[in-house]
Amino acid sequence: MAVLAIDTSAAVAVSLLDDDGALLAARAVDSTREHAERLAPMTREVLAEAGLGPADLGAVVVGTGPAPFTGLRAGLVTARVLARARSVPLHGVSSLDALAAGAGLAAGDEVTAVADARRKEVYAARYRVLDGGEVELVDGPHVDRPENLLRLAAGAVVVGRGALALPEVFPRAQGPETPDPAVLARLALARAARGEALPAEPLYLRRPDAVPAAGRKRVTG
Repeated sequence: MAVLAIDTSAAVAVSLLDDDGALLAARAVDSTREHAERLAPMTREVLAEAGLGPADLGAVVVGTGPAPFTGLRAGLVTARVLARARSVPLHGVSSLDALAAGAGLAAGDEVTAVADARRKEVYAARYRVLDGGEVELVDGPHVDRPENLLRLAAGAVVVGRGALALPEVFPRAQGPETPDPAVLARLALARAARGEALPAEPLYLRRPDAVPAAGRKRVTG
C-alpha cells in the first residue's frame, strides 16, 4: 500500500511513497496561495505517475505546522478528507520536524529549523539528530522576532527559508528551505511503527488574523 504525504506549511507539496518509505512520485509548487485548488490535481498526478489509484492508499500523512492559518488549514482538511474517504489512518507530524530531519545530519548533531511566520517573525525549534535520521525536539517550537530566538541557533546547524531570508541574523543558514513531504512520511512511518500517537491537529502558535467580532456592549443609562 502507498502512503500519501501533504505539507502546506510553506509551499504546496505532495509526495507518494511505498510502505517502506521509497519515493514513488512528488509534486511541489512554491506558492502561498491556491492551496485548496492545487492539492487535488497534484494528488491525482502523483497517483497516476505511480500507476496507482486512491484505493491503493494505506495511510495519509500531513504536516501540522506551525504555519499561517489559511494555508495550513487547507492541507489538513484535504488530508482528513482523503483519509476518511479511504478509511485509512491519518498521521500528523510537525513540519519543523521534517525540515530539521531533511538536513541529513549525523547522529548527535543539533539543528535549528526556522520557518517564515510573517509579521517580521519566524517559527523556530531546535532538535538533536538521532540514529536513523530521526530528530528529537530540544527546545520549541516558538514564534517570535528572529533576534529573540538566536539562542536556538547557537552551536547548531540552521536550516529553513525563515533563516535564509535573514542572513544578517542567521549568516550560516542552509537548506533545505521547506519541508519535504517524503521526509514527513518517513518520520510518520517510523513513529507509527513504534506505536506513537500522531494526532493531525494544527500547530498555529498564535491566533488567526480573522477572529469573530466581540459582542456589542450594552449601553445603560
